[in-house]
Amino acid sequence: MKPTAHIDTFTRDNLPPRTRWPELVFDLPELRYPPRLNCGAELLDRTVARGDGDRVALRTLEGECTYAQLLAQANRIANVLVREMGLKPGNRVLLRGPNNPMMAASWLAVMKAGGVCVATMPLLRAKELTDIITKAEVSHALADRRLDAELKAALPACPTLKEIRYWYDDGADSLDSLCARQPITFDNADTLAEDVALIAFTSGTTGKPKGTMHFHRDVIAMCDCFPRSCLEVSCDDIFCGTPPLAFTFGLGGLLCFPMRYGASAVLIEKSTPETLIEAVRKFSATTLFTAPTVYRAIAGMAGRGDLSSLKQCVSAGEALPDATRQLFKQASGIEIIDGIGSTEMIHIFISHTPERVRRGATGYAIPGYRASVLDAEGRPCAPGAVGRLAVKGPTGCRYLADERQKEYVFDGWNLTGDAYAMDEDGYFFFQARTDDMIISAGYNIAGPEVEDALLAHPAVAECGVVGWPDEERGSIVKAFVVLRPGHERSDATASALREHVKKAIAPYKYPRAIEFRESLPRTETGKLQRFRLRKPA
Repeated sequence: MKPTAHIDTFTRDNLPPRTRWPELVFDLPELRYPPRLNCGAELLDRTVARGDGDRVALRTLEGECTYAQLLAQANRIANVLVREMGLKPGNRVLLRGPNNPMMAASWLAVMKAGGVCVATMPLLRAKELTDIITKAEVSHALADRRLDAELKAALPACPTLKEIRYWYDDGADSLDSLCARQPITFDNADTLAEDVALIAFTSGTTGKPKGTMHFHRDVIAMCDCFPRSCLEVSCDDIFCGTPPLAFTFGLGGLLCFPMRYGASAVLIEKSTPETLIEAVRKFSATTLFTAPTVYRAIAGMAGRGDLSSLKQCVSAGEALPDATRQLFKQASGIEIIDGIGSTEMIHIFISHTPERVRRGATGYAIPGYRASVLDAEGRPCAPGAVGRLAVKGPTGCRYLADERQKEYVFDGWNLTGDAYAMDEDGYFFFQARTDDMIISAGYNIAGPEVEDALLAHPAVAECGVVGWPDEERGSIVKAFVVLRPGHERSDATASALREHVKKAIAPYKYPRAIEFRESLPRTETGKLQRFRLRKPA
């Protein structure tokens, strides 16, 4: 077997030792992949080669794009990366853009060229981008010109990032201009199935970014597990939804899954419940991917749009409240397909079909995965007992140079950080997060990161941030703040603190509730006792 295709071996060199990898399971025939595999070629070139080039791949309000057109554009971008920007296989490429065809084509181009994609959420600020770029030693970037401000602000602290090209830009050296001069063919990198294809970042509980590394094989495996077993996908399906392509939930649901089956996806740059309903109607979408909060909002507006084209709806990103499930079913007649995945596992591993739903349960381990609930000693819990959710399958956690690998992987299992109970039939029931992560409206928010942002404000002496139960969003970020002398406890002060956080870090992380306190509960050693701030169950 040939060695890795990566000339730049940074990701391979920074994988955890194999002894710290989780056990990988490939017990389905469709999960037995060849030693060499390029996921971009598998998803795009293969679809065109089998005669589906004229089928629509991507749909937007501005028009549509066939698989053949998407292949030509991805090849042009790959040529720009290699010929104009000097990309070597294994170099890390930052992608920064909303859900649009250029973001999709750029992701595919990085795969085809053998680069390692580091996609980022559009809302991230300069500090967050700096942490990601320096951690992954990113050398190249492709970005939407409309999102250049925060990237430019990050550059002085990012010495490894030397090559940047923008799309939707009419400059002579823009990605658009360079693409116009490139051929529409490209020789794909001959990557190993176990060459790293992407680094997906998750904040964790400390606010320090964790890079989760996924192979080319993992990208295809996520397409051959959840959608194959829980969705009835056909080439005529039209996928639609809200998650960013930079979020692995969105990468699967709005790009890789439809491409694996020759279907199409609707890409919406700015998605709200109103625009989502309109997109479903306009494009006759059949498959919807979004978070519970959006389903709840859509249910309340069901009379404003036609949802009759939908045949299946997928919820993930946070626990699906049964009340939301029932509300949406009453409004649409559709049983939501719930699921739990993680950035570390790349996508969903516990879910169900609409026919096998069980009230209050997330679902069961889908074909290709195994799941258990373990006690503090690592033993399987009795049915109904609450413990740590443990999962294994064809994908698994491999952090980029991070000691937290030994916390996530235990005895071959991936420990997701969720507390679950399992019944006698193998259905899993979510209880809570086992760490300080706040999951709000599908976003993972690290409390300590919000605390750091608040503490940078001159009015704040101390603060503690926790997740607070909320009917609409599942949880919201709540801050308990001790003010410095001379500052008034008022709505105006609270508003000023919210605006400060929005400017310091991604706006979705700001504290929606702020409570002023005289003091915060701490241990004798000075450690903040967040559990005493949380609302009792």
